[in-house]
Amino acid sequence: MGGRFWRLAACALALALSLYGLWSLGVLGALAARLEPVSPGEALSAQEPEPAVLPSQEPEPSPAATIPPEPEPPSRATAAPVFARSELPRVDDRTSGHDLAALFAEGWSLTLPDSGPQVLILHSHSTEAYTPQGEDQYEASDPGRTLDKEQNVIRVGDELAAVLEEAGFTVIHDRDLYDWPNYNGSYTRSRAAAEKWLEEQPGIRVVIDLHRDALNGKKTVYKLPDGTSAQVMLVLTTGDSGLYHPNWRENVKLGLELQAEMEAEEPGLSRPMLLSPARYNEQLSPGYLLLEVGSDANTLEEALEAVRRFGRCAAAVLRRHLTNPRESASMGS
Repeated sequence: MGGRFWRLAACALALALSLYGLWSLGVLGALAARLEPVSPGEALSAQEPEPAVLPSQEPEPSPAATIPPEPEPPSRATAAPVFARSELPRVDDRTSGHDLAALFAEGWSLTLPDSGPQVLILHSHSTEAYTPQGEDQYEASDPGRTLDKEQNVIRVGDELAAVLEEAGFTVIHDRDLYDWPNYNGSYTRSRAAAEKWLEEQPGIRVVIDLHRDALNGKKTVYKLPDGTSAQVMLVLTTGDSGLYHPNWRENVKLGLELQAEMEAEEPGLSRPMLLSPARYNEQLSPGYLLLEVGSDANTLEEALEAVRRFGRCAAAVLRRHLTNPRESASMGS
């Protein structure tokens, strides 16, 4: 009995030493790593999606491995007169820091053609809607969303297009749904649409992706003499996250001009311009910006009043960038 015990003990010791040797060589460690479950968070950690800036926005797909060099900024030889004010408008800068004062002093370098479409309005999150009130009721497709184009942000885009057209600009309003039936991939679908419009209409200089912000029930308020409207927020991006973004300087210049115009003519209408390290399709054009009109707690009427006021400010800025300055005096009169 005693001899058998010691033989078993010797075998166990030999087996343990063998397993230790295999572990030290990494064989069992590799096998364990293959068998060990991986949490969803760990599986996604290496993908490095764009930082989430707005609650209503999804990250963009990963960029191509090869990033072409950023081109030189457009020539100032034929640029519109420089637009500048003494003070830099309010900016919520979430990037690594850029010389915004210098960009603001330079002014947007592009000009709008005399004829043909000049402005494109679309909606990556087309079904975003507002708090129902009065006759503005809708059947929800999801919480805070509806397919009814008379009740969601597409209706707000209609109003902005009307204001700009009344001021003399030629506007294309893309009223298609890009977040339905699937919310995921909405920016990919709207990007394809924007690329198509920019190819078909090369005179387009400004692209506005119009959204409704999601603030978890917090209402945005712009006080008026006879009531209130919603507020608006410009979202401009720099690509600091490493994604290819050749147009960010011109985009930011345009955003700063629009922000300054609102603060001068409609003080309180705008929230601080949000400067993000992401892209949100703004790499497609040197006049591309994202506009948040109101929040989920605002009513449609409040959003419509806000976008009308934004539209008049935008028209004033764009008049300064017409190819033919003489057109500026007659537009909007």
